[in-house]
Amino acid sequence: MLSSQIQPEGERDIDDTMLTVRRGIEVIRAFRAARVALGNVDIVKRTNIPKASVSRITSTLISLGLLVRVPGTRKFQIGTRPLSIGQAYLDASPMARLVTPVMQSLADELGVSSAIATRAGLQMLYVAYRKSENISTLRLGVGSLLPLDVTSVGRAYLWGMNESERDKVIEQIRVASGTKAEQRLKGISDAFTDLRTHGICMSIVEYQPDAFGVAVPVYLGQARTLMTLNAGAVHEAVTREYLLDVIREPLTRAAQNLEKVCQDVDCSL
Repeated sequence: MLSSQIQPEGERDIDDTMLTVRRGIEVIRAFRAARVALGNVDIVKRTNIPKASVSRITSTLISLGLLVRVPGTRKFQIGTRPLSIGQAYLDASPMARLVTPVMQSLADELGVSSAIATRAGLQMLYVAYRKSENISTLRLGVGSLLPLDVTSVGRAYLWGMNESERDKVIEQIRVASGTKAEQRLKGISDAFTDLRTHGICMSIVEYQPDAFGVAVPVYLGQARTLMTLNAGAVHEAVTREYLLDVIREPLTRAAQNLEKVCQDVDCSL
């Protein structure tokens, strides 16, 4: 009777492997649900996985490129590696098919790159990207991650959030920015003034020298999911006047078109 209850070693190995895989998936899901940087203690609370196991899992996920460390902290965010897994989904999704003509038209009209982004912790994730043929770009594309606090695409997203959630994220930015907190918060405040006054968010030579970005929040799909539409390019002598006079109207028009063409589909990610 006792011998019949003893599990063969090979089966135990399979069960242990499956348990590790399941726990790894649970850890990744915890990040996706939270949309913020998490430490091992946070993950333990969200998954109920033992702390020792969480430490091993996060170390493994970092080595695989599935998680990345947040500089200056003991916390992690989703890395870029999982994005390739989702690329096929994005290419085939109703949203991707609908937004591509609008974005390509905007890129060609202005000679820029155009992206749709959503928030991933304290970063912005490009989920759609198009560019005109003859421009110098920032070497970005679907799956690129940009800072939330110093880019037009991130600041426009903050503007589009409800106030209580926005305040929480801005506080996270303040803490994560350390000695640069005052500078970062001023940049966000100035961007909000531009959005309030001009309807667009502008960033000039902040994320990359000789480059600009202009963005607006958009609410896509049946659930009106908040995302951001931006236009950007490398430009040696760009001015605010150029962005207001040349970029603003086509960008806001494209944003309205995106909301219209996506209004009946599921744009959640």
